[in-house]
Amino acid sequence: MEPEASTPEQLLTLARGGEPTDLGRLLELYRGYLSLLARLQIGRRLQGKVDAADLVQDTFLEAHRNWKRFRGTTEAELLSWLRRILAARIADLLRRYLGSQRRDVRLERELAMELDQSSQDLDAGLLAKQDSPSKQVAQREQGVLLANALALLPEDYREVLILRHLVGLSFPEVAQRMERTLDSVKSIWTRALERLRGSMTSMP
Repeated sequence: MEPEASTPEQLLTLARGGEPTDLGRLLELYRGYLSLLARLQIGRRLQGKVDAADLVQDTFLEAHRNWKRFRGTTEAELLSWLRRILAARIADLLRRYLGSQRRDVRLERELAMELDQSSQDLDAGLLAKQDSPSKQVAQREQGVLLANALALLPEDYREVLILRHLVGLSFPEVAQRMERTLDSVKSIWTRALERLRGSMTSMP
């Protein structure tokens, strides 16, 4: 009996064998990451009219349909490909809401660039440069692990970090959005960052 794949690259190799379950396992590694990126775009462009989970599911269905076209061999290449698919799905939704029938390639490119930027912000914005990543973080795409760690935080911790670091709101704006006092928000932010850093550095 072969050992079960444990890294994205190992799962990627298995998925190339054509087994839908292997591809499903691989894509599930990125549900939290893509959900967070989708949520940021929904907030900017669709004012919360769409569920991020639905967008991610559509992205996964498209990835299954077009898997044979993917030629990458690394996690970074896979993430880039999935972000492009997500951008196309968001563009389709925008077209539907705007009542346009024509595909807008320029909009898809713009969305892909925004998703890439959000991914970079996630990768670099939540942990200080001096933080020592664990071995797992060093070997994986940090943005994915951060998204997964965020998903495990209490809701108010997660919200204050997303609004402050990824949406880019000031502390007063975060306090207004969350309907809390400024002091309360700053206290939550401090505890949330400590919890996030602790979970990242303790990864095996």
